[in-house]
Amino acid sequence: MSQNEAFAAAAHLHVLLRRKTGRVTDTEWMVSNFEYAQAIVRFARDKASEDGHEDLLPLAERLEALVIPVRKSAAPSIPLLTVIEGRLKAPSTAVDLDTRYIGRLR
Repeated sequence: MSQNEAFAAAAHLHVLLRRKTGRVTDTEWMVSNFEYAQAIVRFARDKASEDGHEDLLPLAERLEALVIPVRKSAAPSIPLLTVIEGRLKAPSTAVDLDTRYIGRLR
């Protein structure tokens, strides 16, 4: 994503939302915070369907494509409890660190 493209899309959407719905938005926050961008995109889509402002849809989709990260279908995450249990059961490497440190000084 180009920062300039994202700001341009946010600014265009801001102007149209201000003209059509009276909604004032923060373009900088829209680019830097994807949750805020999601809320504004949702608002623009709702207004487009409710009030017939179809010209909001392309700008909302463009902003969404530029700012909102694509959710990758990652492998199922390991529960935090399992990770912590694995670390607690692992042998301590403090002895190894001590011997390596002393060995480096000599």
